[in-house]
Amino acid sequence: MIVTPLESEHSGAIAASYEAKALGISRGTSVIEARRICPDIAVRPARHDRYVRVHGLLMEEIGRHIPVAQVCSIDECLCALDLTEADHEAARAKARAIKRGIACNVGTSLKASIGLSTSPLLAKLASELVKPDGLTLIDNAMLPGALADLPLRAIPGIGEGVETRLMRAGVHDFLSLWRLEPKQARAIWGSVEGERFCYGLHGYDIRRAEPAAKRMIGHSRVLSGEYREPGGARIVARALVLKAASRLRYYDLHAGAMHLSAKLASGGALAHEAVFRATQNSWRFLRELDAFWPQMIAHIRQHGDGRARLKTVSCYLHDLRPEPPPLDLFVSPEQDACDARQARLWRTIDDLNRRYGKQTVALSSQDGLDLNYLGVKIAFSRVPEAAEFEC
Repeated sequence: MIVTPLESEHSGAIAASYEAKALGISRGTSVIEARRICPDIAVRPARHDRYVRVHGLLMEEIGRHIPVAQVCSIDECLCALDLTEADHEAARAKARAIKRGIACNVGTSLKASIGLSTSPLLAKLASELVKPDGLTLIDNAMLPGALADLPLRAIPGIGEGVETRLMRAGVHDFLSLWRLEPKQARAIWGSVEGERFCYGLHGYDIRRAEPAAKRMIGHSRVLSGEYREPGGARIVARALVLKAASRLRYYDLHAGAMHLSAKLASGGALAHEAVFRATQNSWRFLRELDAFWPQMIAHIRQHGDGRARLKTVSCYLHDLRPEPPPLDLFVSPEQDACDARQARLWRTIDDLNRRYGKQTVALSSQDGLDLNYLGVKIAFSRVPEAAEFEC
């Protein structure tokens, strides 16, 4: 089985079952190629709201056995053992109890790979060593030998850029990575994250005290065939703007800037950055889109083949702040009052849609638009709240 972002034969896999992976099908494989490799493969569009509900069931079940210290992603969390559970056998017994609880109370088809170690990084690495139903313990005394054969890119925190910098520094394998001093790692990473990584690799639990504040709210969309012409793409772009604005109000934040972009089917991209008085007003964001859109289409037609076909559209609200903007000598009280009234209207629309169903109140251009989980999606490090699917 593969999971795709939308129901289209021109889409690609965002996840693949272990059986599919065994045939060479992986994330990014097109549906057409997957069917060629395995003609009877099951293709299912993503159901993000369902995943969030199952995530909640999993966290609830794990919480019955041990407090969940940190939710890392939709399918991963971090738990801290207390002193009575710190020896090897007690820790393994706790892990086996969690596995039984998931099987009995959530579903036998859900397998859990559990890693036990002295730091979050080592526990993560331990959980990755045996899948889909592993239970692996790495004690400090087992290092570095237990991970000596691990490729650098298999280690969380080492992406393409960091790997390139490590190679330049003469670090080509796990053993040379293990021998790095914290200050060396900090210089290679170019930030304190390298030092944190180094301590974590040696079994020290170094975590940030507080999660980072939300820096932006936005969405992007790969366009299916019927929305690739400018008119259809604009409808999708407006839907993305409205969705981002609704989530902005849900978190009671104000945005002082917006980034819009579109990738072309023929290659290349165009972007627009707008800075304005911080607001929650969807009309303000839509006006920026309306200003950008004809300029973008004109540019495409002037420099292309006369046909404007788009591949993706994106909208991100940023410069987020928790309070309305302070009074400004160059903005009249009437303008501020109008913006506040319109924002209140949109909050009322949000409330109606959450209470009675999405698109109970909608702009005419969005009437009947069904884009399969428009906007809200599960990211690698962010699990949406259930209410966000109703925004």
